[in-house]
Amino acid sequence: MTPSIHLQLNTQRWLRDSPLTPYAIGYYDYLVLRRYSVETIEKHLASIAHLGHWMGQCHLSVGQLDEGTVTRFLDEHLPFCDCPCPAFGSRPDLRAACHHLLRVLRDLGVIPAPVAPASPIDREVARFDEYLCNVKGLGTGTRRNYRRVVRQLLEHRFGGEEIAFQALQPSDVRRFIAGQPERRTTSASASATAAALRAYLHFRALCGDDVHALQGAISTPAHWSLASLPKSLSDEEVGRLLEAFPPGLPSRRRAYAMVRCALDMGLRAGEIAHLALADIDWRAGMVTLRGTKSRREDILPLPVPTGEAIADYLRYERPRTAIPAVFVRRLAPHDKPIGSDAVQRLIRDAFRRSGLNHGRTHALRHTLARRLLEHGSSLKEVADILRHRSPDTSRIYAKLDTRALSTVALPWPGSAP
Repeated sequence: MTPSIHLQLNTQRWLRDSPLTPYAIGYYDYLVLRRYSVETIEKHLASIAHLGHWMGQCHLSVGQLDEGTVTRFLDEHLPFCDCPCPAFGSRPDLRAACHHLLRVLRDLGVIPAPVAPASPIDREVARFDEYLCNVKGLGTGTRRNYRRVVRQLLEHRFGGEEIAFQALQPSDVRRFIAGQPERRTTSASASATAAALRAYLHFRALCGDDVHALQGAISTPAHWSLASLPKSLSDEEVGRLLEAFPPGLPSRRRAYAMVRCALDMGLRAGEIAHLALADIDWRAGMVTLRGTKSRREDILPLPVPTGEAIADYLRYERPRTAIPAVFVRRLAPHDKPIGSDAVQRLIRDAFRRSGLNHGRTHALRHTLARRLLEHGSSLKEVADILRHRSPDTSRIYAKLDTRALSTVALPWPGSAP
């Protein structure tokens, strides 16, 4: 159904008499197709009407419209705008509307795609990322974190200048590590920074550089293997979590199904976000995981409560969209898949509503491991379900197997025999 749009007379006139006039209908169709609300469509149309009016005053053609032109409009015109009412003046809405307009014009071939000038650091980080992907085979999230750390190091040392790797000294690396804010939080964060730097130095060593002295400057905090205790939820806490989805909660079926995927199947946030409709075999009760951390396909059984939660979401809450993902955005645009950050946020919100201190999706994986062990599963079976590449990764869950630990516990000194 086409929404009924109401625009001010000046807005209508500007849309009819500006360089953007031939593309106003296409822009409107673009917003309707992505199921934006009537209020948002009206704001965006008023925004491009204001932009078109300014372009006419500046004698700018559509072919001259790009990110730089939009920046001029927002930074130079908007603060001193004296356009007659009802000129739309909300900077966030104007910026969003202009972003969508550039996309529409590029899809129509009216303006060329942007060519971002690559800085020396951009080129170096791109080469490093290619090595991480094609040589090391690292996942998307790990590569993103590694790129962030290396970019910060290069900006710390070289700024916008050409990168002369031989000029990088051990003292530069030590100062960079000491200045990282995560060094003052957890040892795991500091270890991740060290791992990213070591990966970069290994890459440079393959390029023929001498990195021996630099490697010695990377310090890693003590982090004993299997020293920590996995944080899992008790059965009572699990019950509270599953009840933290009241009827009035926006997209409560989607959030509940995501929690069940993590709790019943041990899926990571990225795996939940990448789950596609074609990955679920409803007749066989199986799920194929494709966007996994190990970059391989895994097949898992679909528990009945999880399948019921997903089916409930698909039937009664999921917006109509052409994208194949199971879980999609609640708000427009619906043609973009949901990200792992959104999954983590929704699960954190469920923890908060239930009054639990846990805040990570991994706590639900740990909970699944604990429940499996308590019901007699072996560590090998836990490793298979959680899809650990190395059995050593699952050894830490032996600390959660209270049933088995009770058989080897020594009596407390002074206690009754």
